[in-house]
Parts: sequence; structure tokens; C-alpha cells
Amino acid sequence: MSTTSTNAPGAGAPGKRKAPAGEKVADWADGRLGIYSLAKANMRKIFPDHWSFMLGEIALYSFIIIILTGVYLTLFFTPSMAEIEYHGAYVPMHGVVMSEAYASTLDISFDVRGGLLIRQIHHWGALIFIAAMLVHMMRVFFTGAFRKPREINWMFGFLLLILGMFTGLTGYSLPDDLLSGTGIRFMHGAILSTPVVGTYIAMFLFGGEFPGHDIIPRFFAIHVLLLPGIMLGLLAAHLILVFYHKHTQFAGAGKTNKNVVGMPLLPVYMAKAGGFFFLVFGVIAMIAATFSINPIWVLGPYRPDQVSTNAQPDWYMGFPEGLIRFMPGWEVNIWGHTLVLGVFIPLMLLPLVLTAIAVYPFVESWVTGDKREHHILDRPRNVPTRTGFGAAWIAWYMVLLIGGGNDVVATFFHLSINAITWFVRIGFFVVPILTFIITKRICLGLQRKDREKVLHGRESGIIKRLPHGEFIEVHEPLAQEDLHTLTAHEQYEPAEIGPESDEHGVQRKVGRSEKLRAKLSKGYYGSDGQIPKPTAEEYKEITSGHGHH
Repeated sequence: MSTTSTNAPGAGAPGKRKAPAGEKVADWADGRLGIYSLAKANMRKIFPDHWSFMLGEIALYSFIIIILTGVYLTLFFTPSMAEIEYHGAYVPMHGVVMSEAYASTLDISFDVRGGLLIRQIHHWGALIFIAAMLVHMMRVFFTGAFRKPREINWMFGFLLLILGMFTGLTGYSLPDDLLSGTGIRFMHGAILSTPVVGTYIAMFLFGGEFPGHDIIPRFFAIHVLLLPGIMLGLLAAHLILVFYHKHTQFAGAGKTNKNVVGMPLLPVYMAKAGGFFFLVFGVIAMIAATFSINPIWVLGPYRPDQVSTNAQPDWYMGFPEGLIRFMPGWEVNIWGHTLVLGVFIPLMLLPLVLTAIAVYPFVESWVTGDKREHHILDRPRNVPTRTGFGAAWIAWYMVLLIGGGNDVVATFFHLSINAITWFVRIGFFVVPILTFIITKRICLGLQRKDREKVLHGRESGIIKRLPHGEFIEVHEPLAQEDLHTLTAHEQYEPAEIGPESDEHGVQRKVGRSEKLRAKLSKGYYGSDGQIPKPTAEEYKEITSGHGHH
């Protein structure tokens, strides 16, 4: 008589350890989703460590905080412009006629437990989210992290910034207070300035003559559903590409375009990221609990015949308002129709500037002609023209920000508002050019300093007297790691148009794009665009004692 033993998994064979319930669930999920193999391949992925990389994490964590607090606020907010008489907890507003949106915001602030704190965390989180995205994009721009293969990811980040700005605009318009209503009025006027279709768009968006009855419900749907949904998709794609392309890293010992030097995702990086999330959450909560923002009960409900004093948008929407404020009030009449150029021209200029920022990676790739992948970051000083462009854009933005708050600046500093307006008009053209020239000169000076440091070493501060009486300062040679960092950057040769005729003497037609590329390339990488790196021969000659102390 023979016996048969069954050794199938989970058969409960004698002496075999019974798997815990959690392990069974994990095995069940892995058999259907392949989680274990996926985690094994990716959870030990290496990420470099640098303080500037935390800027993107601040933006990510702020976005999570906005989503969490936004869900809480949605439970109590009423997106309606129907008018009611207020009899809530805020006694000074008793008997005031207001929209249900404004009344529900008052209820959130004074009746809902923790409502005011959550409102302020949500608003401060939005400001920090957009600021972190902007500074993160500046880091990416100045270090060249947008180069191949990350051009698409730059576009995703750019779209996240633009959508974040419009999400903020629709968000701070929802309370229907006197400040946000003034901002909507500004937007309404800008839409009306669009030729031919402006009035139709305004009537459709507002549901009739301003202020209409539909703008708050429509902004609510856009703010809560449409824009966050698109941003979540873009954010997921952005993070997937970061994971797929591997993170960029600064030049240093052992770092190449084919490896990553850093820490594994699990457990080190995830532990640091988790701690950093709660740190960001704590700082935002502390700011929200300490500094009041958007006190709508002070401003009152919106009325079309009133404007709040010092009415200003949030900082990230200040520059389009500055464009319109400094523009002369030009109007032209064509065939009985009035074109408000004082508003229409700035509205057309703004998308052009934003488009230039979005496509810049492709422009630089075309100028250099470099099709290689880049995983090592640039030091901003080693690309003076790009750094100059970035600094010029920041200066241009600050000038327009002053223009967007010209009344506040005039009041605070006791200046003439006309003088500030003319400063913005002139500075709009002059300040970016001066900033570009100065920034480029500073970068070239820093390159010269690095070149001297590589060839002659670091100044030690020790003065030595030679036998013949001459005094010199002793220079200490740099470590190999420092030498590598200072000389690891790329130096492109300017593109040349080439001979105008081929080897048979046939005249070659040179296109405009080729001429433009050669001119831009010379501006980027010509003799006045970069300082030549020290060569190995120069270094050997100096360090061997021939030609230097």
C-alpha cells in the first residue's frame, strides 16, 4: 500500500510554518499584480543628494497638502451666487445681503471646527506650491537639467506651473469677496478686449452681463475637478519620467553620464522624504496659524459698484496685471468697432513670452547641435548666455510685479504713481538688457577665477620671501576632486556656416535658419561667451615649475 504526500503551497504539511495572514495577502496580490518583481527592480533605485533637489519635493508636498485641505473645504463650501441675508456667527455682518458662496466661506471661517486654519493652510500652501515650482524650474533652467532626454519633462513642469497659476486664480475667486470680485472684474475686462469674440466669450463664461450668476459655480468646477485632474495626470507623468530617465547630478568624483552616485530609494531616500513631508506640512501649518491671509470678513461681499482699497492679486498673477497697468490706454476705431490695444497688446505679449520659456530647451539643442544625453548638470557660471537669459527674465518679472502693485508701492514708499508707471515702462525694456549684460560679465569673471584656481591652486594666505628678496604668496594645489569639478563642463565650438561653394566651385545656397543658428551659436559659445578651460598641457607646465613660482 503506497501513500502520497502533497507538498503544494499552503497545504499545511506537518512541520511547515504557517504563513501569517499578511504574507498570504501579499502573495495573493503579487500573483495577480506582479508587485514583488516590480518593487525588487525599482525600490533600490539610486537618487543623488543635493539641497537644491528638495525644491521639487517642496512643490510636490505642498500640492498634496492643497489636495487634502481642499477636500475638507469642499465639504462645507456652497458654490452659489444666490443672494441671502446673513445671520451667522460673525455678528458685524448680520443683516448684510451676500451670496451663498461668501456666506459659506464665513461659516467655514467662524463656525466649522478648524475651518479658518484649514482655509489658511490651503491658501498658504497654494502660494508656496507655485513659488516652489517656479524656483524649481529656475534650478532646472540654470543647471541645464532640461537637456536631452528631459525636454518633454520640462514641458510637463511648465504646464504644471501655468495650470497652478490658473488654479490659484479660480481658487481665490470662489469666496466672492470684494477683493476676489475685483480680480474677476479685471479678467472680465481683459476678455472683452479680445476682438470679435471677446463679448461672446464673456457672455458665455459669466452667463450674462457681469457679474452674472454662473461664474462662481463654473470656477468651482474648474478649480475642484478640471484643473486638479489635469495636474494630477501631469504630475504622475512628470514623476514617471524622472524615475525613468534617472535623476540628474552635479559633476563630481565618480559621476558620469552613465551612472548615478547617491542613496537607494528604500530605505534611505523614502525615510528622508517622509520626514521632509511632515516638515513642510508643519512649516505651512505654523505660517497659517501665525499670519492671517485673505480675511474676507474685513473686505465684505462683492458689489460691482465698489472696489477694495489696495486690490492686488496673489503674487504669481501680478505680472500680467503689471503688463496692463503700465500700457498706455491706446484705442483705435475700425469700421465702427473699438479695439482696446492697451489691454489687447499685453494679453498677446504674455503668451509669446511664456511660449519662449516652454520651447527654450529645443532652441538651445538646435543652437548647439548636440544630440547626446546629458545627466551631469552645468554650473550656471559655465553657461553665461543661458544664465544671463534666466536672470533677465527674473528681472523682467520683478519689474512687472512692481507695475502690478504700483498703487501699493506708491503708498508705501510715498512716491508718485505716475513716476512708478514710467519707471515700469522704461524698465520693461532696459532692466532685462542690463541684467543680461551684468550677469554674463559676472559669469565670465567667475570662469576666469576658476581657471586661475585650477592652474595656480588655492591662495593659502602664507607669504614667503625668496632668496633674492621677492615676496610671493604660497598657493596650495587643488585636490583631484576639485580639479574635476572645475573642469568637467562642456565647451562647445561655435557653429560655422561653412564654405559658400563646394569642391566643384558650385555656389551653395545658405538658408536663413543656418545663418541664424551660426549667429546664435557665436553669441552662446564665441570668444565673448565663454572662457577656455585650462588644458592638461597648461596645467603640467605650471605645476612643473616652468613659468610660475
